[in-house]
Amino acid sequence: MEVLGRLLGLLVLLLVGTALRQSGVLNRSRTSRLNTVAYYGALPALVFTATYDQDIAALLTPALFVGVVGVLAVTAGLAWVVNVHQDVPARRSVATVQSYHSNLGYLGLPLVAATFDAEVTAIASVVLGIGSLTQVPITVLLLVTITGADTRLRAQLLELARNPVLLALLGGIAVGSLGVRLNPAVVVGLDVLAALALPLALLCVGATLQVDGPSIDLGATGAVVGLKLIVMPAIAWLAFSVLAVDASTFQAAVVMLGTPTAVSTYVFAYELGGDSEFASLNVFVTTLGSVGSLFVLISLVT
Repeated sequence: MEVLGRLLGLLVLLLVGTALRQSGVLNRSRTSRLNTVAYYGALPALVFTATYDQDIAALLTPALFVGVVGVLAVTAGLAWVVNVHQDVPARRSVATVQSYHSNLGYLGLPLVAATFDAEVTAIASVVLGIGSLTQVPITVLLLVTITGADTRLRAQLLELARNPVLLALLGGIAVGSLGVRLNPAVVVGLDVLAALALPLALLCVGATLQVDGPSIDLGATGAVVGLKLIVMPAIAWLAFSVLAVDASTFQAAVVMLGTPTAVSTYVFAYELGGDSEFASLNVFVTTLGSVGSLFVLISLVT
């Protein structure tokens, strides 16, 4: 019941963000500023505090790396096959990438931090790093290939290299590896900022979700939801069972890979010739649906 209560609380925050957008309180500029605080402040603080005092060499195992990359690759392949019949490239590209591209940063890591212990959270931070470095290039490549968009893949990859969350992960690994002792006041400040990651992220996600009824394609959206919230977690469960990882790694990896479609896929779709309205709908539906699927998933792994 505690897990269900926590997930329902997440849903409330999500809907509050949507309501604030509809009422005009969270307009585009305010949402952008809130997103800046979350993206450049709270989320990096959460990643750093989760990793700076951990033995990352012990956490970043070959099994974890192979498992995360393998699950993303297999799900992407299935999504390609499932959506190959789509006649419209803009919609086919979005349906494909949104079936595997997970909300690891804005929802996954904060949820794990709020639900599990420090070791699981540290492993989840590593999953975030591996996942981001894998799924973002795949998503850009698929969108460009399917839609024929004129963009520079190198520029997109350079943008990934400047990602503040990934930089915070590298910073945490460096501090932990060198055995640097941080000032207690700094740690307390970072912990306070990290605690804001989940509520800020959910408000931002809720403020960007939009649903346009006439544009709903039940079959295509249903396929995305099924692949993202059911098939992908099942593949993750099977993969990490076969890899025989420890309990903490299993919990972190399965829950992180069971998160809904990332909000960033809407941005990628808009910039790279995808169907942005369809992308927005899928983010909305998978995020709402994940309240139930993540409850089941967390209950099963704990």
